Amino acid sequence: MSKVKILVVEDEIIIADNLCDILEDLGYEVLEPAISYTEALERLKEEEPDLALLDIQLAGNRDGIDLAWKIKDDFNIPFIFLTSNADAATVDRAKKVNPPAYLLKPFDKNDLYTSIEIALFNYSNSTTAQPNESLSEESTSEDIILKDAIFVKHKQLFKKVKFSDILFIQSEHVYVKIISANQQEYLIRSSLLKIEERLPNHFLKVHRSYIVNLHCVDAVGNINLKIGKHEIPFGKGYRAELLNRIDILKN
Repeated sequence: MSKVKILVVEDEIIIADNLCDILEDLGYEVLEPAISYTEALERLKEEEPDLALLDIQLAGNRDGIDLAWKIKDDFNIPFIFLTSNADAATVDRAKKVNPPAYLLKPFDKNDLYTSIEIALFNYSNSTTAQPNESLSEESTSEDIILKDAIFVKHKQLFKKVKFSDILFIQSEHVYVKIISANQQEYLIRSSLLKIEERLPNHFLKVHRSYIVNLHCVDAVGNINLKIGKHEIPFGKGYRAELLNRIDILKN
């Protein structure tokens, strides 16, 4: 399972290193910090972080607010402003880019953790919601579905599980269980239907209680299929579609 990957953009090296240490303690994957607008763009392109922490005051002609606009236009990830400058003009300029969070230095570990988790949750809900769809039900869930991964609430953190690492998903009453390639299991409060609606097309429901990753299917029998050491039942009505989809994938 991949950790949430965070980029720190801070031109004071001591502060940047300390912030990275705190983030690692919180369980996040932390990239090498960037100290300027240009260096941050390189990190964003090469490393593809899930979230960026941006100091507003950066050396050079372009600051953290300029970088936030660039992230919003080109990189499609959430960001959080960090600053020791809380003057009205700065706040007003920062508000125009609509940041998910704004942290004033000095801030503590709990403030940082809370801001990151809320930013991830709110940003992911905004990208997965359909037009006119209410977020009230979504906000009570423990899963966040993005383009290539699902963020799962695990030990008080949102952990990223890539779709490519998921073997199958099993319904268990009001919960679903996600089984990953490393045999790790994650239990989240959600419905199988809700998960199914937002999965990539190489996932297929083969039973009222199971969705499988077709890329991981090893064998198909008359009443079940095999994924690694797992035997998964499928209904008669699903077998033709299953065989058809597997055949398409092979071609």
